[in-house]
Amino acid sequence: MRRNIRSSIAGGITLLALAAITACGPVNSTDNGAAVPPRQQAPASPTVDPTTASPSDSSSPSASSSPSASSSPSASPSKTEKPKPAALMKSGSKGEKVRELQVRLRSISWLSGDITENYGEATTTAVKGFQEKRKLPATGEVDQKTWDALVKMTKQPTHDEMYNILRPGKAILKQGSTGAKVKELQARLKQVGWFSGNVTENYGSQTATAVKGFQAKRAIPQTGEVDQRTWDRLAAMTRQPTKAELNNEKPKNGATNPANIDSRCLTGRVMCISKTTRSLSWVVDGKVQLTMDARFGSEANITREGTFSVFRKVRDDHSREYNSPMPYSMYFSGGEAVHYSADFAARGYAGASHGCVNIRNKQGLAWLYDQVRVGDKVVVHW
Repeated sequence: MRRNIRSSIAGGITLLALAAITACGPVNSTDNGAAVPPRQQAPASPTVDPTTASPSDSSSPSASSSPSASSSPSASPSKTEKPKPAALMKSGSKGEKVRELQVRLRSISWLSGDITENYGEATTTAVKGFQEKRKLPATGEVDQKTWDALVKMTKQPTHDEMYNILRPGKAILKQGSTGAKVKELQARLKQVGWFSGNVTENYGSQTATAVKGFQAKRAIPQTGEVDQRTWDRLAAMTRQPTKAELNNEKPKNGATNPANIDSRCLTGRVMCISKTTRSLSWVVDGKVQLTMDARFGSEANITREGTFSVFRKVRDDHSREYNSPMPYSMYFSGGEAVHYSADFAARGYAGASHGCVNIRNKQGLAWLYDQVRVGDKVVVHW
């Protein structure tokens, strides 16, 4: 009797031990974070010699009474597991749909360069960034939800866009043109270093050469004439010229537009940031010490306006969410900071931030970083 009890206890302990081994196996994860059940181990059973086994062996009572891997409850998928959405496109995909995907991603600044039919590393990175921003599973693959979100935000690409075909449009300004629009053109070209000398209202050979150089750098047909594409690209990269810039007036005390300084910036130590002039001015006791170009968030990621203060500084910061460097970060509102942007330096206003205030003058910002103290005021205004 005692021997039978001991055998039962021992058998129970063995079953518990087997259960513990199964339950404590490593837990894997799918791309969307759902738990995947561990591999099920079938209980040990007597080895059957296939040369002597009869068809009835598989249907014998002892065989049917033993739990199999397929019939064991623990082998069925977890109720919390969600199947990975089917990928419409992913790394290695090719074709017209990939071209359309790339054009749409490029139109909202997630991808740069020529459009191809190949879904490679750059496309995967762009898709992943787009997904992370919109709280979608960041797989780098395009499922239906990702595609629907992208299509909703962008327009149907043209054939020329999908095949990198650039055709010159009708000239809106060209050699021989005169007037205020020519002055604005020259002032904007001067902002991005393509025009030198005094701004005039005459479109001459110097202006045509500057326009041609600007077009060549941005893969626009090099006509030396300003069509709508050229103007739109230049306007996106620059800010509205000030009266001083249009009339060749030298700035005083480093200020490009002192008349537009917000009244909240006139006392104390202030980073005064204007969305109207797209600039940041460092103002101390009402005197402008430095002014630099600034870029802000898009409509989907608007940079907050108001009066704030610097609460944290990080000289060599890096965004984990967007996998991009943020040198000379000065945080003023949650995750929003003033920081240097290599993208802004390269593409100007053709892109946008994710809410931060981007600066493209690295040397100027490095100097400002050393001046600003935690607690200094920040004013973001129109």
